[in-house]
Amino acid sequence: MKGINKKWLYLIALAIIWGSSFILIKKSLLGLTPFQLGALRIIITGLFLFAAGLKSIKSIDKSKWKWLIISGLCGSFFPAFFFAIAETEIDSSVASILNSLVPLNTILLGFAVFKIASTKRQILGVIIGFIGTSLLILKGAELNPDQNYMYAGYVIASTVLYAVNVNIIKRYLQEIKPLTIAVGNFIPLMIPAFIILVYSDFFSESTYRNPNFKLALFYVVLLSLFGTALAKVLFNKLVQISTPVFASSVTYLMPIVALIWGVIDGEGFSFLQGLATIVILVGVYLSHKKTQ
Repeated sequence: MKGINKKWLYLIALAIIWGSSFILIKKSLLGLTPFQLGALRIIITGLFLFAAGLKSIKSIDKSKWKWLIISGLCGSFFPAFFFAIAETEIDSSVASILNSLVPLNTILLGFAVFKIASTKRQILGVIIGFIGTSLLILKGAELNPDQNYMYAGYVIASTVLYAVNVNIIKRYLQEIKPLTIAVGNFIPLMIPAFIILVYSDFFSESTYRNPNFKLALFYVVLLSLFGTALAKVLFNKLVQISTPVFASSVTYLMPIVALIWGVIDGEGFSFLQGLATIVILVGVYLSHKKTQ
């Protein structure tokens, strides 16, 4: 019973933290470009984790570094930029709903890459999930004609990368402590992130003149310390004490938190989008429901 309670506590905590990340990304973009935001998020998180888990690096076996780097690229590096780019065109609440495709993609990758058999119910769930995604994108484009919903593709690509990451952690990094995984993920990412930051004109005078710069920087720090650093450690632990399916199910709850923040911030959300959200979640549920 203690183990069950523990994994649910991790799940709820992650839902609140990650569900709030979408609005923090939106607010950070008021004073930063997507590439500046993504790079800063990686660098700040990396520095924090490096300071907190420096001693743990020595315990990492050389054979694991390949998987730690791949895990870091898929689970942190590319999504940090993709979500920032996506939210320049689509609402933060819509991005969070699309992110609920992670468990669905976990099933698809398990079948396609890891040769894990799928049931008829799971296949039906995948089809329903894609129908819901299509409805959400189409109705979102109709509700917000000034937004380019092609940018939703960046979120969908991130969900595929997240699905790859969760399978890697469970299969190849099970024996490594959660904090050590997070440190190993981010150390190799800091150098390319810094190069991107330099070429993004972050150090130019025009960036600092933006009236929203200081507030945006504050939001990035919050996003990095809680939405990335702390959340990564919690998620790695959750994967290890549960299953990839259960861990990826955090995306069921995240849209609820993100929608609340979106409504508070004045984002539009129609009845049909709500219906599309339900369709997506039904598809995800069916794809994970065990056959009796």
